[in-house]
Amino acid sequence: MSKPERLAPGHRMCAGCGGTIAVRAVLRGLHPEDQAVIGNATSCLEVSTFMYPYTAWEDSYIHNAFENAGATIGGVEAAYNVLKKKGKLKDADNFKFITFGGDGGTYDIGLQSLSGAMERNHDILYVCYDNGAYMNTGIQRSSATPLYADTTTTPVGSHSNGKMQNRKDLASIIADHNVPYAAQTTLLGNFKDIHTKAEKGIYTKGAAFLNVMAPCPRGWRYETSEIMDICKLAVETCYWPLFEVENGKWTLNYEPRKKLPIEDFLRPQGRFRHLFKRGNEHLLEEFQTEVDRRWEDLLFKSSRT
Repeated sequence: MSKPERLAPGHRMCAGCGGTIAVRAVLRGLHPEDQAVIGNATSCLEVSTFMYPYTAWEDSYIHNAFENAGATIGGVEAAYNVLKKKGKLKDADNFKFITFGGDGGTYDIGLQSLSGAMERNHDILYVCYDNGAYMNTGIQRSSATPLYADTTTTPVGSHSNGKMQNRKDLASIIADHNVPYAAQTTLLGNFKDIHTKAEKGIYTKGAAFLNVMAPCPRGWRYETSEIMDICKLAVETCYWPLFEVENGKWTLNYEPRKKLPIEDFLRPQGRFRHLFKRGNEHLLEEFQTEVDRRWEDLLFKSSRT
């Protein structure tokens, strides 16, 4: 905590936003002597931290379009290697390459450039701050949006129970690219998990991916002071397990002593209020079944490696 902040105060992100908390935590993984180039796909984070000519970023910063954050940061890393090889950079000029994107710019619109950067094994860290919808443009559903969530494009009503599809498991998809490092984390306890994984991702040679659940008070509809409780419940219900995959080896970082029912995570969020109405018990059962299936799959992957 004694490290200087690399994301300055004075940006315009909302109170209780998980995105900026996640960014600050990830950037603490940088060693003080190292410099960084930060990429950022169009998102809440971009429009609220970079208002030309003002920026909240202390490191070099590149705003990318929605779809090309992975390609841009990979290109910058390749250019850096060329300049180093040609002797055009000082030996002391040690840069790390990190890019941030929301779930819309990562799970959906930017997936092709992210996949390409991972496959080419650029020495980068891609961080997805996953708030489960297109929050910047009006809370539209994304492929990261959970089952039955109420969004502006999957509104709850007399003929709809919210989003009808399960969320994409992007961390597992990226792990299947056989990258050196992929992990999933959130804002939990003393932040040791996210700090450790951020440092690993930054300093692992080759492509690394970090998926961070970053709650959004506006889209999830919780009181801003409850963000840490929301994150803890996500982990304790096994909705958002903490795991990492290092060179193909799956490791479960935390297993709850007593796995809580999924309704404990859903109940504090206004986007799931309809699930607790009489007659919707079967919807909660379906949600629980999918959480259990994914948890058992993760336990299997972790045990076999």
